[in-house]
Amino acid sequence: MPKVLIIDTSILCAWLGVPGKETCGAAHDRWDQTRVKQKIEEEQQQKTTFVLPLATIIETGNHIAQATSQRYELAQALAGLMELAAVQQTPWAAFTDQSVLWEAEGLKKLAQEWPTLAAQGISIGDATIKTVAEHYVRLGFHVEILTGDAGLKSYEPAPPPVLKRSRRRNRS
Repeated sequence: MPKVLIIDTSILCAWLGVPGKETCGAAHDRWDQTRVKQKIEEEQQQKTTFVLPLATIIETGNHIAQATSQRYELAQALAGLMELAAVQQTPWAAFTDQSVLWEAEGLKKLAQEWPTLAAQGISIGDATIKTVAEHYVRLGFHVEILTGDAGLKSYEPAPPPVLKRSRRRNRS
């Protein structure tokens, strides 16, 4: 089963080295730029497809714009990743794969679900990342949400069950 890796804001900020956002995750599961780069390289070798959700782009862009230094360089790095996703350059999934989620029906569904999630402390960004993950599961992918946020990680969809076919015995 093919795999997609959905990259969350916390991980992307650590990967890019955004000042003040260089690490994420709990003390026992800390992510920094080195660990993120290792994970990305491992996943590339396994032919995993990377997904850059709209929420991740917007939130990371906001953190870069508010950074104390390197705003231009970091913006260029993020823009480079956005361009790779836009043209579906391996290992990036085409950004347009997510477009169905932003059409009228997708927005209505988000509008119906989000108030309950907000009451639980789930941001609208995380809610949309959860929706992106569910979208890729429906397409038949094994999905991993790469995040330093345990709350968001808990919404990672379980892989679809593998159906085993029974072998028919040849009766003579």
